[in-house]
Amino acid sequence: MEKIRARFNFGNKVEPVKMRKRKSQLYNKEDACPLNDGVLRVNVTILSVAFRLVNCFLVQTSFVPDEYWQSLEVSHHMVFNYGHLTWEWQAGIRGFSYPLFFAFMYKILHFISYDSVYLLIWLPRIVQALLASLADIKLYSLVQTLEHPDVAKWTLFCQLCSWFTWFCCTRTMTNTTETTLTTLALFYYPLPGSKTHCSKKYLTLVALAVIVRPTALIVWLPLLVYHFWQENNKLRLITHHCIPIGLLAHKEFRFIYPVLPFCMVFCGISLANLKTWRRAAAYGLLVTNLVPALYTGLIHQRGTLDVMSHLQRLCDINSVSNSPQLDVLFLMPCHSTPFYSHVHCPMRMRFLECPPDLGEEDYTDEAKLFFDDPLHWLRISFPYKSSLPTHLVMFDVLEKKISVFLEGNNFMRRAEIFHTHFPEGRVGGGIFIYERR
Repeated sequence: MEKIRARFNFGNKVEPVKMRKRKSQLYNKEDACPLNDGVLRVNVTILSVAFRLVNCFLVQTSFVPDEYWQSLEVSHHMVFNYGHLTWEWQAGIRGFSYPLFFAFMYKILHFISYDSVYLLIWLPRIVQALLASLADIKLYSLVQTLEHPDVAKWTLFCQLCSWFTWFCCTRTMTNTTETTLTTLALFYYPLPGSKTHCSKKYLTLVALAVIVRPTALIVWLPLLVYHFWQENNKLRLITHHCIPIGLLAHKEFRFIYPVLPFCMVFCGISLANLKTWRRAAAYGLLVTNLVPALYTGLIHQRGTLDVMSHLQRLCDINSVSNSPQLDVLFLMPCHSTPFYSHVHCPMRMRFLECPPDLGEEDYTDEAKLFFDDPLHWLRISFPYKSSLPTHLVMFDVLEKKISVFLEGNNFMRRAEIFHTHFPEGRVGGGIFIYERR
């Protein structure tokens, strides 16, 4: 801790007292065997990559709509020319840099005719997992150069134990990539005495993080100010790096996930300084993080992904039979599920839209109108049986409210899918799929 504090000692210009070097290997850390250090780094790399790949496949739940609607859905629309773009993309207030990253993968898969729905879902997740492992490695290496190797070891332990990092780091969210880029930039940040600093690399990574998600500037602004104060050639720093960041128009102030790697450093220092209770604290940290990691990754809010897998199988069956074309209506809060990126089938699907009021004369919040009076909305929207969809998808809490409509139009429940143990409001504990006979 003292070493890190000393590196940010702004006012003290006094030269430190130079101690006489001892020739004994017991006191000379600089002469540590490079072979052992290289083997350790290889082991950390293998551990981190393997851990994050397992992490990737053990996260099978949904978190927020943005992990699909601001990334994969946009990429799918760009490459395969069908799908749905939310109001932000139609209004042009979102940048395409992040979806382009996944669109490039989709285009390659399409070009080599390997664009299966399984690869469209999991390849971006695997790439995010590999980037997360790179961030783990860089965080370990940074702390190893600034502190004792024991602190680096415990920092990595805390980073791998963190249930929220496990929950987020392999998802296709801008927050995830922002956090990864922030950690990589921190590795190259010019801390006094750092052996890995490179201003061009760290500023490039910070710029990328801000382009992906402007909230990254909240984390980096104090560090950029500190770097500006230390930099001799301030004009070059501003001209080449800082001005492009400030020209971004869209800025949001939410989520502090990118701060978590900073916190892991202090957790590692605390564990390294423990003597008597270190092992007990480590086991406690592991157990208390393992339970929420597995629960949130495998159980909580998994229904909205499972229902898309069910619909994708229906699409496969429909494509080889003479059944009428599928027409699916989601009677759920808007953006509750992913969309075409998780079925990769041009069947007709629609959901209740809820764009913000931007002052347009014909503005309507379809989701609000529906939930205010579900039966009235359904009767107006489908006055004739010929206009009815073939399938309805809804949370279980809605079923009783529209039971008259379901029975009167010959809808039968075909599937019941678990979603969560903690239903809230319009989000139920299960999801029903109804099919019209």
